[in-house]
Amino acid sequence: MSNPNGFAYTASASGTVHITHHNRPATTLNGSRASRFLQEVTAGDPQLVMARWTGNYKRGNERTARDHARNRR
Repeated sequence: MSNPNGFAYTASASGTVHITHHNRPATTLNGSRASRFLQEVTAGDPQLVMARWTGNYKRGNERTARDHARNRR
């Protein structure tokens, strides 16, 4: 599985975290969820953490679906 990329986040002083994927808004976190995210993103791989928090990550079946007969053109 390849590592995701293209994620970025900005944290505001009011405690809100905005996560973007390729400069498009992916999600906004507030309150305790934002603080948990900030703790997790500093402890691990930021790209993987942001992919998991947004739900935008590879599930392993993309190649299989792409190679299926009905999806070939």
